[in-house]
Amino acid sequence: MIEVSWQESGRVYGSPRIHRDLEESGERVGRKRVERIMKKNKIHAIRGYRKPRSVAGGRPSGVVSNLLDRRFTVPSSDEAWVTDFSYIRTWEGWVYLAVVVDLYSRMVVGWSMKNSPTRELVLAALLAAVMRRQPGNRVLVHSDQGSQYDSDDWSRFCKANNLEPSMSRRGNCWDNAVAESFFSSLKKERIRKHVYRTRELARAEHPGFSGLFNVTGKKAMNSP
Repeated sequence: MIEVSWQESGRVYGSPRIHRDLEESGERVGRKRVERIMKKNKIHAIRGYRKPRSVAGGRPSGVVSNLLDRRFTVPSSDEAWVTDFSYIRTWEGWVYLAVVVDLYSRMVVGWSMKNSPTRELVLAALLAAVMRRQPGNRVLVHSDQGSQYDSDDWSRFCKANNLEPSMSRRGNCWDNAVAESFFSSLKKERIRKHVYRTRELARAEHPGFSGLFNVTGKKAMNSP
């Protein structure tokens, strides 16, 4: 059953998701046992090509506090969003994808793709989220401490649109774990170390296909 779940996922599922598949099928088994069986049979998840980040410690931002403080479960939509960007390889060079994820639904509510990791990239994703969701209440928007999120343009946009910025501690990926998980799933489940021939081909599939993935690995039916 473990191997069937692994094969049907395209060999990208690790023990947590395989354990969930088994539980959903009615199999009573502990996660540790699933891990042991996978290790014994050399079954493991395919990893994407994103460079690992340090997870220990981290210096708080001197501009914006970590208001989210790893409270990734919220009671309603458009209460807190997390945002980040990552890169996709093409033979013409990198193309960068920025996303905004709603913590309640775990769905992508805004995205943007550009050829360089500029503040315009992340602002376009946030603008898409604001235009699509049109929240009536103040929304907490959590990011890492990248220079794109520390710009005056980002601060002014947030202030003008009733958004409250929050920032992770420097070098601590767990402070923005939901956004990290999204990109991990995207690269394992859609890209799988594939290098696109052109940037346009990458754009045609990400995210211009039937739907982006949410962080649970299921297709997001309401993706923009």
